[in-house]
Amino acid sequence: MTHSPGAALVTGASSGIGALYADRLAKRGYDLILVARNGERLKALAARLISETGSSVKPLVADLSKKADLAKVEAVLRDDPSITMLVNNAGTASITPLLNSDINEMEAMIALNVTALTRLTYAAAPAFVARGAGAIINIGSVVGVIPERLNGVYGATKAFVLALTQSLQHELAEKGMRIQAVLPAATATDIWEKAGRHHSNLPAGTVMSTEDMVDAALAGFDLGETVTIPPLQDGEDWTRFDGARRALKFGNSAPAPRYRPEAPARGIA
Repeated sequence: MTHSPGAALVTGASSGIGALYADRLAKRGYDLILVARNGERLKALAARLISETGSSVKPLVADLSKKADLAKVEAVLRDDPSITMLVNNAGTASITPLLNSDINEMEAMIALNVTALTRLTYAAAPAFVARGAGAIINIGSVVGVIPERLNGVYGATKAFVLALTQSLQHELAEKGMRIQAVLPAATATDIWEKAGRHHSNLPAGTVMSTEDMVDAALAGFDLGETVTIPPLQDGEDWTRFDGARRALKFGNSAPAPRYRPEAPARGIA
């Protein structure tokens, strides 16, 4: 009898990256709790995955930008002992320059990309640690490393996701948890269209299929990576970059020489 890996809760699961994670995880034997706003899409996906894989698939309709809905999902993560994985995929993007962006839309993006992800992580992590096992996969973006590429607030939210993941890995890896940040570049999902530019209008050869992205991300998970960047061809580039970051020496009680004022000139006798 094959041992079940437990249940995975996937946010933003009705389409795109989230739906592909649901598909791939069900085929790996996971039961699923699928979270999204679109109930009809969730039900259709659940029915297909149940039919194809035999996994238990429960749709959970929730808008994570609404506190009551977010609290409902948090409660499931805290209280359902079958959950062994959280995939924080729900998010939104922006491609407009800062000065052309609506501040209310930016605030809503922060609420979904940062606040909701953080609250769900805080709901899941203590339960996983108490059981001595569990995994959190956070879907970030390469703009978390190169925020100059798109809207700065969007890049900042994804930088938060990366930093949170690295901190969680540092704190929780020895407590039986697996933490992974996935940093896609342009991927063929509807997030681009919602942001105002269809992915078909991006330069040829720069857009990865959703299937390739998710399969690569799961391969990185299997390899034990904390940070997985599917489009980065030479993984040693990230190893060197991250090593340089970690090697920076900040602990010094004295300012660097370049910041010290010049010695006062001596008076003329």
